[in-house]
Amino acid sequence: MTNPAAAITAYWDAAAPGFDDEPDHGLKAADTRAAWANLLTSWLPTAPVDVLDVGCGTGSLSELIAAAGHRVTGVDLAPRMVEAARAKLTAAGLAGRFLVGDAAAPPTGQEEFDVLLCRHLVWTLPDPDAALREWTGRLRPGGALILVEGRWREAGQKDVPYVAGAEALPWYSGITAEELADAVRPLVADLRIEPLSADAALWGQAVTDERYALIART
Repeated sequence: MTNPAAAITAYWDAAAPGFDDEPDHGLKAADTRAAWANLLTSWLPTAPVDVLDVGCGTGSLSELIAAAGHRVTGVDLAPRMVEAARAKLTAAGLAGRFLVGDAAAPPTGQEEFDVLLCRHLVWTLPDPDAALREWTGRLRPGGALILVEGRWREAGQKDVPYVAGAEALPWYSGITAEELADAVRPLVADLRIEPLSADAALWGQAVTDERYALIART
């Protein structure tokens, strides 16, 4: 990857128009949307908090977070993804802030958040360990790091090959729950793993690969 940031941005910009066609991206089916809304409710505090959604894509989870009364900031490298996220929340009559920037180093300055959420992103990161350190450093004391991840090859637009050299990315095939827990554990006070593969409603279909959430507290 001679210019990885530019290549990755171009890839996700190209994927943006069709991104929400995937059941777990667009959350268009009522049962899929409800399944994610219920999960987020179980993970987030009842009182309104500040949530940073890194790699927010088209803002589907950000929309659910805002609908639950929380203050959400979304960050994505691809401008077209950010445009779609802004439009989605505006159409829903919800408030949200969306920034174009590197999810591994969110452009939010010295701000701290109560929750940092990241879904299906770590496979794209050149240095995931550095990103984990950065993310936990953005949390207030007692804040929550929520990583929705799994073990797969890639999660982008099926007909567009990912950037050249991506197979050299450390977690390109995804990462197991055990491996991710080992990477996060030194950075947090406690963590737990919540298996998600068995809930077909989350994905719009039955899946056989490993999918899970890691929920950690700083």
